[in-house]
Amino acid sequence: MSPSELHEFGGVPAVAALAWRLGTPLLSASTASVGGGIGLRHWVVNAQVPHDYARRDVAAHVAEVARVLGLAGPGVGMLTAADVAAGGRAGEAGVQVEATVGLDRPLWAAAPAEAVATAAPGTVNIVAFLPVRHGEAALANILCTVTEAKVQALLDGGVPGTGTASDAVTVLCPASGPAQPFGGPRSECGSRVARAVYAALRSGMVPR
Repeated sequence: MSPSELHEFGGVPAVAALAWRLGTPLLSASTASVGGGIGLRHWVVNAQVPHDYARRDVAAHVAEVARVLGLAGPGVGMLTAADVAAGGRAGEAGVQVEATVGLDRPLWAAAPAEAVATAAPGTVNIVAFLPVRHGEAALANILCTVTEAKVQALLDGGVPGTGTASDAVTVLCPASGPAQPFGGPRSECGSRVARAVYAALRSGMVPR
């Protein structure tokens, strides 16, 4: 995997950011609003923004951050109010996971409509690197596996919710080589990802 770099901006265009520069483009599956979906990506950014962040032009904001960092080509951009320098990381057998864990405003996914309408965003962002190529369906399955492991970590940590209103997951793997067909929690790589996600979140959670 490409190691993360920590950058501090002093408020312009963000507070700080974790950036991954991918020397060789990787195949990504992401739920991020900027660069999400499935495709080749050249970089990933997890940018820290103020707690009162209210910009709606998220794509333009991510482009500003990428430009400041000198990142070129298509990438994935995620935002969080959590301290990106205080996240958690874990790995297992070639899988590497980093997570920033903002849990000021947890919520239940199937909350009543009135609760959803009034929920303010917080963010848990997860970036996972896989050592071998996965097919598109397997990558989509890995996204589900990561989310399941996230919920397990939150519940075991006493968090009253399944996440926040704006959580994002990005999974990356090599773009060449035989494609793994499965990514569930009992597949070889999926089980490693699940354990690494769980460990990264627990290490990055502020005691409640």
